Amino acid sequence: MASNSEQREIVIIGGGIIGCSSAYFLTRHPSYDPSKHKITLLEASKIAGGASGKAGGLLALWAYPSNIVPLSYRLHAELAAAHGGEERWGYRRIHCGQLTAKGRILEKTKHQNGNPGNGESVSLGKRHKAALGKLTAAGIPKDLDWVAAESVRSYYEMGTPENTAQVHPYQFTTSMAQLAQEKGAKIVLGFVENIDRTGGAVKSVTYKDNETSESHTIPATDVVISAGPWTKSIYPPVPISAMRAHSVTIKSSSPISAYALFTEISLPPDFGRKDTFMKSKGSHSKEVTPEIYARPGDEAYACGEGDTLVPLPKTTADVETDQSRCQDIIDYVSSISDELRDGEVTARQACYLPNVQAASRGPLIGETGVKGLLMAAGHTCWGIQNGPGTGKLISEFVFDGKAKSANIGSLDPRKVL
Repeated sequence: MASNSEQREIVIIGGGIIGCSSAYFLTRHPSYDPSKHKITLLEASKIAGGASGKAGGLLALWAYPSNIVPLSYRLHAELAAAHGGEERWGYRRIHCGQLTAKGRILEKTKHQNGNPGNGESVSLGKRHKAALGKLTAAGIPKDLDWVAAESVRSYYEMGTPENTAQVHPYQFTTSMAQLAQEKGAKIVLGFVENIDRTGGAVKSVTYKDNETSESHTIPATDVVISAGPWTKSIYPPVPISAMRAHSVTIKSSSPISAYALFTEISLPPDFGRKDTFMKSKGSHSKEVTPEIYARPGDEAYACGEGDTLVPLPKTTADVETDQSRCQDIIDYVSSISDELRDGEVTARQACYLPNVQAASRGPLIGETGVKGLLMAAGHTCWGIQNGPGTGKLISEFVFDGKAKSANIGSLDPRKVL
């Protein structure tokens, strides 16, 4: 670690939540001096262009891994209080539960073109006294009234507003980038071509500028690789793979309360088409497991299971979205909710999640064995949750030479490199 009184050239690779959080906390570290310390964030396409802009945004004290979750969960609350996160990026405390339900066969005329229904839908009347009685009998909270009473079989509470919250991932990630810029960090859009680490220490980073296609080399005393599933393409020794995930957002037809639902939906055998999201459950039903997160503004985010059918493309801008998989998710959640069935589909999207292929399971945070080269990648589906904690720790590695806010020895990249 160079002396903090010396000139420092800090380069962060990756403009997702980990890179943007690292830039934010580096600019807030007590030792940071913008007259001596230059911070450059290199992003290959756009800030929050990947999973950090298309994730669910669930925050939980019961998330993984336990050695950084409490730190990061607390930092989320502090960031929201300091920067108006409730308005700026949708921070709020929520309930979370496991919902078991039976899907209904519906007329498939609602979301084929991404538009709301044509008005021919008939309300199933789940707010009637008899319907509410069914929900109560199934253990459903009274304010979780946007699931169909006749569909629900059981509900188990996983999290409460005491230990569960949410943010809008795209709004949160871009806000972290903007806040870092305000304190002196520079964001450059360019594709990293090489990290010069001759002699066992980082010397520079070469990238191709997105606008001019010209290659530039910038000196570096510290390099942070936080490129999510693209980390392996930048640093081949790292055991990180990629998994594609599809999701949709739906503007509900009426208010929906603040719940995140992990569902298990049994579908009749003649529901829709047979595809990879469906798991056989005997000859009479099929089971699907979409997750549904209600957001401020009566928007719902829903995602399905991951796949590895399409290899990781060059950048987030090249990610392919399988429209049929998105339609499956829409159909599944519509089968248990009138509000989502009759709502407006506002996004059909896909992204790639990074998974550490090692016994430690990841993420990998800290030194790599190359002087000045740090890694912060492999956060799976908990990247938004653990972004602030990771950024805080990276700032400590850079300016203090070690992690101080959490014991993360089990996440040491050198264990798997």
